[in-house]
Amino acid sequence: MKKGPDSTSRVPAGPLRSADASHDPRSRAPLPIAERIGADHKFTGRGVVAAFLDSGFYAHPDLTAPHSRLHAYHDLMSGKSGVELLEHPDASSWHGMMSSVVAAGNGTLSDGRFKSLAPDLGLVLVKVGTLSRVHHDDIARGIEWVLLNRGRYDIRILNISAGGDYEASYLDDVMSRFAEAAVRAGICVVAAVGNRGDRPGYVVPPASVPAVITVGGLDDAGNPHFGRVTGYRSSFGPTIDGLQKPEIITLADWIPAPILPGTPTAKQVSLLAKLHRASDEEIPKILEKYPGIYAPLDEAKNQPVYLLKQIIDGALRDELVINEHYKMVDGSSFAAPIVTSVIAQMLEANPSLAPREVKRILIRTARRLPNLEIDRQGWGAVNPKAAVEAALASRR
Repeated sequence: MKKGPDSTSRVPAGPLRSADASHDPRSRAPLPIAERIGADHKFTGRGVVAAFLDSGFYAHPDLTAPHSRLHAYHDLMSGKSGVELLEHPDASSWHGMMSSVVAAGNGTLSDGRFKSLAPDLGLVLVKVGTLSRVHHDDIARGIEWVLLNRGRYDIRILNISAGGDYEASYLDDVMSRFAEAAVRAGICVVAAVGNRGDRPGYVVPPASVPAVITVGGLDDAGNPHFGRVTGYRSSFGPTIDGLQKPEIITLADWIPAPILPGTPTAKQVSLLAKLHRASDEEIPKILEKYPGIYAPLDEAKNQPVYLLKQIIDGALRDELVINEHYKMVDGSSFAAPIVTSVIAQMLEANPSLAPREVKRILIRTARRLPNLEIDRQGWGAVNPKAAVEAALASRR
């Protein structure tokens, strides 16, 4: 993964680097997700609630301004609850913050440019891990908590962008049985398939569970109009039980995601952005004022300005920075929330849909990629517009 800024003030949404004709996608800001996969903007997830299990979360402005869509927060590690606990991020907050914003962010800090497909989706956030790892049994406990509280918060979707510690048969694995129970209870369970494309057939729970909607990845270099849509290095089946996974794929690379405030990366990006916009005369003064933030610049501060600017531009490119608040990330962890946002649109369009119907529609409307093995893509790339249209057509 890639890390991440500091300030929460409004800034222009545009990239720090102007787009060019380079074949390196790092030199361009990606298109918004909705433009890349085609979204039905009439539906925004209004009235739908999704739960997220992850190692930590943060009440990012894209989720809380101008009004909060955070319905609840529970920390299984400490037993504490309350959305006020999310006001101050810690080192474990970044992954869950990014995944939840990809699914439900409204783009407040990008003037709406990087809003999700479901910016009105309500969220219930459940911490099931720490910075170091998320354990198999803790994911199971998180699913159990969602099952017990689904009625209280009207949870219709459960996003799990994490995987267990080992392969296990869904017939006797506790986490898998909880995931199946959640689906039977009316919750659409969406899981990231993982990023072990180098190890065919290695898919762990909950992604290996039959009833779960398992999501793999594709790579469009940030813009499908480049004509370079390929597979991502996500995991794929058959599972230990001989099931083919994932069922569908979607964007898993060049995903615009927020940078966690208060981290070293946030401070570095804030400094780099300030330097990028500074005049040649201002750059040495800024470096003098902000030492100890970015070591390569500290070491080169006495070099000519043109060399300093090369370091600044190279750092922004290599760290995949879009602007002070966003950067590009990758992983099936962020493909799953995109599918969660599509399901939120579908359930807004047709609240009577059962999880099995949602899954069937997603599969039936998916588009196969001609240059990717079927084992890696399942039924193909998610097609949001067609899925919403099918949800509307199936209204009873």
